[in-house]
Amino acid sequence: MNRPASTHGMTRREALRLGLLGAGGLTMLGQPLARAAAKAPRAKSVIQIWMWGGPAHTDTFDPKPKAGYDYCGPLDKTLKTNVSGIEVGELLPLLAKQADKFSIIRSMTHGNNGHETASYMVQTGRTPGRLVFPSAGAVVSLFKGYDSGYKGLVPPYVVLTEAQGRFSEAGFLGQRHKPFATGGDPGRTPFAVEGIVAQGITDERQKLRRGLLHELDTLGRAMPDNAVFAALDRCEENAYGMMFGETRQIFDLAGEKDDLRDRYGRNTFGQSCLMARRLVELGVPYVTINYKGWDTHKQHFEIMRRKLPEMDQGMATLLQDLADRGLLDSTIVWWGGEFGRGPKVDWQAPWNGGRSHYGACFSSVVAGGGFAGGRVVGASDAKGEQVADRPVYPVDLIGSIYTLMGIDPEGKMPNPMGLDIPVLPTAEEKVPRGGLLREIM
Repeated sequence: MNRPASTHGMTRREALRLGLLGAGGLTMLGQPLARAAAKAPRAKSVIQIWMWGGPAHTDTFDPKPKAGYDYCGPLDKTLKTNVSGIEVGELLPLLAKQADKFSIIRSMTHGNNGHETASYMVQTGRTPGRLVFPSAGAVVSLFKGYDSGYKGLVPPYVVLTEAQGRFSEAGFLGQRHKPFATGGDPGRTPFAVEGIVAQGITDERQKLRRGLLHELDTLGRAMPDNAVFAALDRCEENAYGMMFGETRQIFDLAGEKDDLRDRYGRNTFGQSCLMARRLVELGVPYVTINYKGWDTHKQHFEIMRRKLPEMDQGMATLLQDLADRGLLDSTIVWWGGEFGRGPKVDWQAPWNGGRSHYGACFSSVVAGGGFAGGRVVGASDAKGEQVADRPVYPVDLIGSIYTLMGIDPEGKMPNPMGLDIPVLPTAEEKVPRGGLLREIM
């Protein structure tokens, strides 16, 4: 029987790849890419469910029913899961049935309560300094993207549906590794992906525009052998191929069965989860679902009763769908935000039952791609206020993901200053760490 383990241990993505970057961006400043990790990777892709604003750990994956009303509010019950000894919040019944597929880290910590700084720390594994380091998605794009043989029709780093906006996700890696934010809403038909589907403009009108473009291109016709014009023609061909070819079909959810779409949930988050599954099925290395609405300073419990069932449905279906298709073994699912929420509820006006930012102790969830399921790493204290066992820092989690992806933590990253910068910080950088998540890898 599986038992929980709480142990000690160690501006648009390259304009849709249309060739609009300068030569400097394409060569990455002439610096070599980092060497590949010696160990064969377990994971091929990551789906990051980014809980923008910071989800409440005590109402989701680290419930504290004995802490009292000032901490639990009306959500004072827990649910047993399909793994003996693991319980989750009462509004997550579907995920409770999937606990054998994921592990909960209940001892995440970095101690910062600011959105921008905490987001940077959680997604880069570093503390802010003179250089802006790339997020995990950009690092995966560097080592698993175009420079490493990726030949997908869409960029290797995709965000559904809008960029997070807290910091530059590409950091010093530059535009080439900036995420392609789709825009639009996958819950709508059609899913109006920016740069592929233009709202209010019919296909026929787009084709007429292309015809007009060719009629006006007298210089191009006069110089058919010009290399620059030939490159522009290839860009145009790629662009229209995306608008009317296979790439457009990738983002068209109409081909999915209605009952599956219903199981995910007919809402933006549920259909984003389905879209993420389609993307990793096609080999996209990194997909972020930017799931907003979790900065619950006011009326927290009213919002939880709306948002948590939606999250429960979409995330649980994603895990089951990946497993059914044989994709969970090669796909890491990473759930979490920049921090948690204050365990003690603020009942006073104007908050009226809100939870504040809380970086001292919070939870993350990982599944698939080499991470074991049915486990708990670390623990918080009786009220969820402090780490009680096995602190896990952002660098520990990110480093574990890189390791399972086959990205060498000591590999070098190109940068504009020509510095010797490894993927993960060295001991000299004095970034707090508790060790890779070996207990679930």
